[in-house]
Amino acid sequence: MQTVLLIVHLLVAVGLIGLVLLQQGKGADMGAAFGSGASSTVFGSRGAASFLTRATAILAASFFVTSLSLAYFSGQNTARSSVVDVPVQQQQQPDLPAAPADVPTPRQ
Repeated sequence: MQTVLLIVHLLVAVGLIGLVLLQQGKGADMGAAFGSGASSTVFGSRGAASFLTRATAILAASFFVTSLSLAYFSGQNTARSSVVDVPVQQQQQPDLPAAPADVPTPRQ
């Protein structure tokens, strides 16, 4: 289930990126609006939403839903344990090689 949801999430993300890049920005109409005297198009209502705007809204909503679903499913798979409950492993001292007997000791 989680794998299928992840694939859907990735496809929605790629589609959302594509739709956002296809749309024309609001700033593109400002130069023509001020030059032709139709400034109501810049500050006024935009009118009915286009197909790209509605598709972007639907993909954005589905992106949020799949994100929340993935977060929920990833939280279900973890084992709940505390660091305090885990026993500390005893550390063993490494065995050091003994000093050879034929090495002379420094004289004082």
